[in-house]
Amino acid sequence: MVVIILSAVLMLIFQCAVSEVVDDFSECSDFFLDNQPPQIPGVLERGESQNHYKTICQRFNNVYTFATLYDTTSKIPVFSAYRYSGKGNFTRNKDLKNQNWTTESQLQDNEQAADDDYKNNTLNVNRGHLFPCSHAKDLDTAKSTFTLTNAVPQKVRFNSGSWARMENFTKHLMDSHCRDNNNKVSAYVLTGAVPGDETLNNRVNIPKMMWTAFCCYNSKNQSWFSKAHLAPNEDEDVKDKNKTILTESLKNLQDELKNTWVKGLKLFNEKCLMGGCGSGVRVGWPLIAGLAVQFLVCSWARH
Repeated sequence: MVVIILSAVLMLIFQCAVSEVVDDFSECSDFFLDNQPPQIPGVLERGESQNHYKTICQRFNNVYTFATLYDTTSKIPVFSAYRYSGKGNFTRNKDLKNQNWTTESQLQDNEQAADDDYKNNTLNVNRGHLFPCSHAKDLDTAKSTFTLTNAVPQKVRFNSGSWARMENFTKHLMDSHCRDNNNKVSAYVLTGAVPGDETLNNRVNIPKMMWTAFCCYNSKNQSWFSKAHLAPNEDEDVKDKNKTILTESLKNLQDELKNTWVKGLKLFNEKCLMGGCGSGVRVGWPLIAGLAVQFLVCSWARH
């Protein structure tokens, strides 16, 4: 009887969160602008992963929720791609308080991180979402982000400090500037990590840099809008509650990643590169002031 019950529970969990390691992103291309994944020479070319990289269509309750390119050597994701359409009606402290982290059933244990890798570590890192649950459109999507194929070892106070403030600021930017022709919030987001020289538990790479970028259409201005952020994965002073991450243009981020990571990289298409008016706004500013500056700078750029 115990075996039967356990099997039923495991079957239910498996049905809820079943991702797919696929040959390319064609099954979940909706998470990319114009169905076009990034071009990363030697890593992801023409939508197909190269060498030791795996393309994953993340799924929950039989619905695709986002996409991930995973590095089975470093055992961290290269990036996760998702569509932002406004935050759903849930709270992390209440609805996701006891959410467990999962692994990818189609990858071997030696190809991915395990929950034990993060336990009792002395490097002051924890599981850092690439697709943050705070950007999820509903509770199921939020739950689906708790897979270790969507996480990297992130310095604890960086994760809960300037990076978290940036995620919140970016959410408000997209809520304000990303409106489709039906006036609904809609943006395409890519968040990734650049491998570093340290490892967690002698297995999992600790990224030296983390980056994120979004692109969307602004129906009010009838133009494309994009922003980006890049920051070192470094611990922060617990007393520094206002540490900021500079908001950059997509072009600046792409150029920096080309120079320091992979030459020839292309995150979004050209219309997004033209949509980066107004760089240099700091996330640590009061939100209203930050959005006001964004509006003024973009307005000036259009005249």
